[in-house]
Amino acid sequence: MVSPNLPAETDVFVVGGGPAGLGAALAARRNGLEVVVADRARPPINKACAEGLMPDAIAALHRIGVEINSDHGMPFRGIRFIEKQVEAEASYPRLHGFGVPRSTLHQLMVDRVNDAGITTLWHTRIDAIAPSGVVVGGRTVRCRWIIGADGFHSRVRKWAGLRPRWTGARRIGFRRHFHVRPWTDFVEVYWHAHGQAYVTPVAPNTVCVAIVSSDSRVDMTSLPVFFPKLAARLEDAQAIGPERGAISMTTRLDAVTRGRIALIGDASGSVDAITGEGLALAFRQADLLGAALAAEDLAAYATAHRRIGRIPRLMARCLLLMDGNERLRGRALSALAAHPRIFDRLLAAHIGELKPTEVAYDVIALALRILAPGASSPTPASAVVRRQ
Repeated sequence: MVSPNLPAETDVFVVGGGPAGLGAALAARRNGLEVVVADRARPPINKACAEGLMPDAIAALHRIGVEINSDHGMPFRGIRFIEKQVEAEASYPRLHGFGVPRSTLHQLMVDRVNDAGITTLWHTRIDAIAPSGVVVGGRTVRCRWIIGADGFHSRVRKWAGLRPRWTGARRIGFRRHFHVRPWTDFVEVYWHAHGQAYVTPVAPNTVCVAIVSSDSRVDMTSLPVFFPKLAARLEDAQAIGPERGAISMTTRLDAVTRGRIALIGDASGSVDAITGEGLALAFRQADLLGAALAAEDLAAYATAHRRIGRIPRLMARCLLLMDGNERLRGRALSALAAHPRIFDRLLAAHIGELKPTEVAYDVIALALRILAPGASSPTPASAVVRRQ
């Protein structure tokens, strides 16, 4: 059945109503364009993810009109890496991140979309793209611009003839919530030869636990085997809701626009979840795309898309190199634990607070410490650096 809200025409038609699609819709609307969003699901749309929004994601959401505060989740002040007896932590330089349940974030964005007067077509399948617009239920909605925000397996991308040029290792992620008082105001990343486990505080009595691995044996039931320290924290915690799974990988396209079609979010390429930057990238893309649509210049969006993706892709390569090399990972984590100020500056660069050129010396200094002859893991007494 065709929705009674289906208009005959619009300026922008967004295919995909997840965070990336809603972000693009809000950005386009803030630039004075009429917008329609369609998705096969109904809100709030949930998806497996670690649920940590770093400061750059919060800032990007603010620019498109979405405000995140303590009513929506729990603040955290940095990242902590943990493996065996080694712990290294880095704090954000100015702002903090928020742990926000994915369903809460999606509903918040849906509310903002409704407030903005954007037409939403939920539980609606898109049939095809036509020369004059988008085909829905046999009817064509005429539009100037089509935005593909329909994820990894984007149909819009396929219809536009845009395919990934490069695809990295495919990993699987699992996520579950646990009823337990958060024991930290950091996002904790537990490392193991078989993957990573992420802990994000998302409510006063709830943490989100996500596991990402290329090993099919690693899931929530294997926490005591691969991540015993984390399993001990959760020993008496009650699991909340079902376990969810998703694919995590890095992909890159030669082009993210064709004619009047633009791609955003995972449809436009992705970075492995190990960076924690997937949503931040999507929201930054949305802000840039909204301005490009208003200026009728998708070439500007394509250029900006390439630029803002460079650092996250580089970080994904570096972190996945650590994931696959136990000796390198041990040396790197030990160096970060011993030199927390370097870790602070690298994290600041990761979220855009410092330019890459401003941390070049720190990168060199860290590399020299990692590669120095005789470098090894610190003793347990010196491995953990705590800063108040």
